[in-house]
Amino acid sequence: METLQATFFFFVFVPLVNPAPPLQQESLQFYEYGTDVSMGSLTQQDYEMQSKDIRKDGTNVSLDTSLMLQSDDSQLDVPPTKDTNLPTCLLCVCLSGSVYCEEIDIEAVPPLPKETAYLYARFNKIKRIAASDFADITTLRRIDFSGNRIEEIEDGAFSKLLLLEELSLAENRLVKLPVLPPKLTTFNANHNRIKSRGIKANAFKKLTNLAYLYLGHNALESVPLNLPESLRILHLQYNNITTITDDTFCKSNNTRYIRTRMDEIRMEGNPIVLAKHVNAFSCLRMLPVGTYY
Repeated sequence: METLQATFFFFVFVPLVNPAPPLQQESLQFYEYGTDVSMGSLTQQDYEMQSKDIRKDGTNVSLDTSLMLQSDDSQLDVPPTKDTNLPTCLLCVCLSGSVYCEEIDIEAVPPLPKETAYLYARFNKIKRIAASDFADITTLRRIDFSGNRIEEIEDGAFSKLLLLEELSLAENRLVKLPVLPPKLTTFNANHNRIKSRGIKANAFKKLTNLAYLYLGHNALESVPLNLPESLRILHLQYNNITTITDDTFCKSNNTRYIRTRMDEIRMEGNPIVLAKHVNAFSCLRMLPVGTYY
């Protein structure tokens, strides 16, 4: 019996593909933060290598040329402009005036877009804040540096931030406070190493909008002087405070004076018996939280 051999022919019809739209045809230049290496041609190289691998398999398949310029959509959504520092906005997340640089192990404040209003740079490795970091960013309203390693803040670092309302330096390694901007409403420096000599006598006096002051878990030996009338919440728990005077919160020469806005003072965890300083609280509506016996 003769063996019949059949030969089959397969035809592959490749449709004509229209040219890619102009945005994909352009050679987009992206730069990785901290380097000068251009990444604009990486997608073309990836495509050519994929094509070589396919030919090795012996399969004659035509790829859609639109795949040649596939890239991360998030990068394409951030067009380079004169007012936006593209490397920072690739490293961090920039969204509607907010810059999120959290948990990315940066060691310094990155260059910020000039329109930045809110900066969140928590849980990094920042050790120092320089005056030049915010010299041109006058639109900032909130800064959060919680959970870094900040030991030094250069004089004048916040002096031009006339709109800044909230500043957090919690969980760092500060031993003294910088000069604070005048419109602060909230200042948080909990969990540092601040001593009383690291706070100037008039550090808070001119902050007439300051309502929330957090200085717990530091090394203060006394309550800061000249606290503003605007203050509502004051946290001083777990310091080394040993003394309080009649003028610390009240005015010894004015028995009718009342701090009407003060709602809470926390002083627990300090080596002081508050019952020995009753006159120091005569102007308060509520006694401080702490040890009385």
